[in-house]
Amino acid sequence: MKNYRSLSNKFILKLGVLFLITILVIGVLYITVTFFLLDKFYSQTTQRLNADVANHLIEEKFKADSPFLENGKVNKKLFDDIMHDMMAVNRAIEVYLLNENGEVLHSLVLDHSDEYEAIKKVNLVPIRKFIADNTIYVLGDDPKNTENKKIFSAASFSSRGKKGFIYILLASQSFEQICKSLFKGYFSKLTFITLFITMFLAIGIGGLSIFLISKSLLLIIYYVNRFKEGDLNSRIPEAEKSNLSILATTFNEMATTISQSIEEINSINTFKKELIANVSHDLRTPLTVIRGYAETLKDEVSEITDSDRKEFLNIIEKSTMSLSNLVNHLNDYSNLDAREIVPKKTVFNVVNLIKDIINRYEIIAKEKKIKIDVNYEKETLKQVYADKILIERVFQNVFDNALKFTPEHGSICFFVKSELKDTITIQIKDTGPGMKKEDINSVFKKYTKLSTSSSEDKGVGLGLAIVKKIMELHNTKAKFYCDYAKGCVFEFTLPIKDSSKN
Repeated sequence: MKNYRSLSNKFILKLGVLFLITILVIGVLYITVTFFLLDKFYSQTTQRLNADVANHLIEEKFKADSPFLENGKVNKKLFDDIMHDMMAVNRAIEVYLLNENGEVLHSLVLDHSDEYEAIKKVNLVPIRKFIADNTIYVLGDDPKNTENKKIFSAASFSSRGKKGFIYILLASQSFEQICKSLFKGYFSKLTFITLFITMFLAIGIGGLSIFLISKSLLLIIYYVNRFKEGDLNSRIPEAEKSNLSILATTFNEMATTISQSIEEINSINTFKKELIANVSHDLRTPLTVIRGYAETLKDEVSEITDSDRKEFLNIIEKSTMSLSNLVNHLNDYSNLDAREIVPKKTVFNVVNLIKDIINRYEIIAKEKKIKIDVNYEKETLKQVYADKILIERVFQNVFDNALKFTPEHGSICFFVKSELKDTITIQIKDTGPGMKKEDINSVFKKYTKLSTSSSEDKGVGLGLAIVKKIMELHNTKAKFYCDYAKGCVFEFTLPIKDSSKN
């Protein structure tokens, strides 16, 4: 296998950069999503784990002491002790005493010395939602900044005619600052490790992908170059199983189409050469005859009798008719081959058409002492649906061949049968010399001359080719059966009138 290049360096570079960028983007998204989900996981876990902290505080501390003094003020000593104890154990929490309207009555993290400062207030909706079901994940307001939402634990209480809530934030501001600081460090480390792994994967996956693509492309390029160099049978083996199966199968289909087109072009060129040679010969023979007898008639020196003159003129007439037939056949075949003739279908009786054609050839048949018969069934008198003029041409060409090759005292018989419900079958059988089996397949080919007769007039070789084209225009096929030394049978079918509706 020759050393063909599959991918350019520029394309490989683009592919590598694309892989790197893609995996980097995936890595960044992965890190971001991972940290986001971890944060949510930690928050939900912390809230679920500490869901009953507020209830435990109320049950333990409010049994002996009330959160309010007898004068209705907050029992600050009690709350300061509670908050100091809890925050000493867990620096991440902040404890707030709320009234029934959500206003902050007391907290160690807030400054309550300014009596004229507006009282901090939190939204009670998430608190009531949490108290109703403390297993759900819900965020509440941060009294220091209600824009921030944090996890919490809450419980309601009633003491000395007053109602309120113990509201405990489970992630204080200092806790969040520490988390952010640690997060930056871990994020940097994770980013560095991810980038390293990403680059390694990008190089590995990119290299493997380029290798697989290059391997498949090299195989395709090899067979494409073989096809370009003239091997029209070059095809990619097992194209359907290739990594680039669509490209491989497309090339195979294209190569097959091109090969067929080249074969058709070569066939047409060969036919043109043969046609020019054969037509030149067919034109030369009658022209030579016409010219020779014309010069003889023109020669004043030679003595020509009236009977000879008449014979010479008959020969000239036959030669001109031969030339006319040749030109007509060539013109008809050219029009049919180019599909310039469109069938004008009508309804007619095919038996009557056969009888008309037999009447036209009756004199020629009598001269050769050939018997002509027509056999048909009563059912075949139905009307057929076809182009009458073209079908008449079919009968003329086939009948003309039968008359040429049927010897004296022979016979030609037309059979009209109704074997199928919607068609009529027509057969034309003669008792001529027949044909060899190897010659039957070429009988409908262009410019094929039958060589089974010793007759000088063997035709121009387009009669049955024209018949084939007419049959194709009627969406039917012409069949030809032949036994050597026993004669030939020509057969075709036509639709009857009723089937034309379909």
